[in-house]
Amino acid sequence: MPVLGVDVGGSHVKVLLEGQAERRRFASGRDFTAQAMVEGVLAAVDGWSFDRVSVGIPTPVRGGKPIAEPVNLGDGWVGFDYEAAFGVPTKVVNDAVMQAIGSYDGGRMLFLGLGTGLGSALIADGVVEPLELGHLPYRKKTFEDYVSEGVLAREGKKKWRKTVFDVVARLAAALEPDYVVIGGGGAKELDELPPNSRRGDNTRAFVGGFRLWQPEWDGSR
Repeated sequence: MPVLGVDVGGSHVKVLLEGQAERRRFASGRDFTAQAMVEGVLAAVDGWSFDRVSVGIPTPVRGGKPIAEPVNLGDGWVGFDYEAAFGVPTKVVNDAVMQAIGSYDGGRMLFLGLGTGLGSALIADGVVEPLELGHLPYRKKTFEDYVSEGVLAREGKKKWRKTVFDVVARLAAALEPDYVVIGGGGAKELDELPPNSRRGDNTRAFVGGFRLWQPEWDGSR
């Protein structure tokens, strides 16, 4: 049977069954818990058959387990038994890692996800390194505080786009990728892209979720 991909975001949860085209979604939010996520997913996929689940969560994950509560969601993600809740084998990774794996075309790739926060991951020759670049200091706050979708809504596109270009340039200079993939909901707001970058597609998060079960990606964090 196919894999069920679950992409958890700060405003919505999206689900897709491997081999199908129909995506389903429902709202998340700042009080959204892991238990609510599982219940929402199972309700959304009623009638679908699957025997494995991949879940991308916007928080650091180590060894398949969240090690901190998501900044933009509720509590209860750390220590939660995802596999028992879904009732089938389940892999949990950082959401940026899942989309990065789905976007990877070889070499050294930096993935940056512009959404409720700033997701990030580096893949070098097939080896995945989860990152938390969004929380590094930048100007008077952090990178995330200047390039999130909330800033876009408050400051307007012109100022936000200029900042995104600056942030991408700084991070690319530090990490020296062969190319940068810019994903997340904010990617579509960029009429032009920074040098050496390409626009990501949020559906690639599901591709990453399906790839997690392939031998070459086994053990991805």
